[in-house]
Amino acid sequence: MKTFAEFGLEPKVLQAITELGFEESTPIQDKAIPIALTGKDLIGQAQTGTGKTAAFGIPLINKIPVNEERIVALIMTPTRELAIQVSEEIGKLTRYKGLRSLPIYGGQEIGRQIRALKKRPQIIIGTPGRLLDHINRKTIRLEDVQTVVLDEADEMLDMGFMEDIQNILKQVPDERQTMLFSATMPANIQRLAQQFLKEPEHVSVIPKQVTAPSIEQSYIEVHERQKFEALSRLLDMESPELAIIFGRTKRRVDELSEALQKRGYGADGLHGDLSQNQRDAVMRKFRDGSIDVLVATDVAARGLDVSGVTHVINFDLPQDPESYVHRIGRTGRAGKEGKAWTFVTPREMDHLHFIERITRQRMVRKPLPTLSEAIEGKQRLTAERVIDIVENGDFSEYKGLAIQMLEQYDSVQMLAAALKLLTGDKKEVEIELTPEEPLRAKKRRPDIRSNGRPFQRSGGGNYRGGSGSRDRDRRSSYRGGEGNKDGRSSYSKRSEGRSSEGRSDRRPRANSSSRSE
Repeated sequence: MKTFAEFGLEPKVLQAITELGFEESTPIQDKAIPIALTGKDLIGQAQTGTGKTAAFGIPLINKIPVNEERIVALIMTPTRELAIQVSEEIGKLTRYKGLRSLPIYGGQEIGRQIRALKKRPQIIIGTPGRLLDHINRKTIRLEDVQTVVLDEADEMLDMGFMEDIQNILKQVPDERQTMLFSATMPANIQRLAQQFLKEPEHVSVIPKQVTAPSIEQSYIEVHERQKFEALSRLLDMESPELAIIFGRTKRRVDELSEALQKRGYGADGLHGDLSQNQRDAVMRKFRDGSIDVLVATDVAARGLDVSGVTHVINFDLPQDPESYVHRIGRTGRAGKEGKAWTFVTPREMDHLHFIERITRQRMVRKPLPTLSEAIEGKQRLTAERVIDIVENGDFSEYKGLAIQMLEQYDSVQMLAAALKLLTGDKKEVEIELTPEEPLRAKKRRPDIRSNGRPFQRSGGGNYRGGSGSRDRDRRSSYRGGEGNKDGRSSYSKRSEGRSSEGRSDRRPRANSSSRSE
């Protein structure tokens, strides 16, 4: 996987990615972005939640000039929720470059969208039905589009949008770049690709499955602002010999490691902004036991091989199945048992279930540790250490004083006081971490036309959109299941001599206007 500094994107695009706190590309980004930057057509096969939005979004944004006044990029999605989520991701990436993007979807008043179109967005993210509405009204014109993205194409065809997609793509110039992303590649997707893509490059990312029977996998549902107290209790209750805690961003790692230190835990942080000397120093302390808790980002922990890690704690939910597999693989090594705990907020439960489906592993739901369980865990660890000294240690020089004290005090009281002293009281320091946005899942809902009526499939049966199409007025109301947001926020970038002015072989447009007022 690549870090962002290796790709050479435009400074303003790189600045936006860096400020989001992300370091390393996902597998689909690593494979797709170099191809996308060359302007070639692309077919990408990857599950939802693996970072597809950044895979097409970063090169797309990188090549659009700031002074562009036309609609030059079109992204089609199957649902309004995905359109909104993709628009949010694009907005974050264009924060400093200043490009304008607009989500177009059913269920929102069309007049509001028409007014927004007058601000001349360069990027349109839309559902097929509402896009056709605007095309028919001539409020959106696509003759200047240079890049088309079909996101979750299999879902769009399952919802019966083949004819709509075909009609929309006929409005776009033949001389364009087309990128198609799909979790599956059935025959109807292949036919669509043959019809509209020119000599596309194929990339595929199949998530690894977890084969870790020696790792006990659990999760705790907890609100974002309760996470740190939950972590403190979990560390006290479990008393790990060595633990790695994963945070989503460098900011999270810095804040979390500092907070643990303030509470009296032996912790330090590891992320990509540290120098090699700093990284070596942190790892040396972790390996020799000077600290027993390492807080790290995914990129910092890649390739990390430390024996004796008993616990992995996902303080932030992993953003894709590959990250989850990598994280929990830091424990349970060499045939030893290990524990993997994951914190998940209520709004992230769908994403957790997605990870379970892809990895084919179920995590056991556990309750939030109680204060009494945390205290009991600390006492148990102290007692084990005392017993170990009794059985294996040399403490003869302390016996004389012990005899004198036992003549004056009750033995049970003396031992209880010693345990209290050795256990220690964690410092009750008030901790407030900067909240991280949840990894939200998208809900499958029907696209809605401007008249407020949902599209329908034919006959109420299980229509699987094939190479043909159905009259949308005869479709039964579609209600799909729940998937997961392409919410992977870890982005990648690679420059292959691309200019910010776009493709070098792009013919100039005769008409610079992309819409009617």
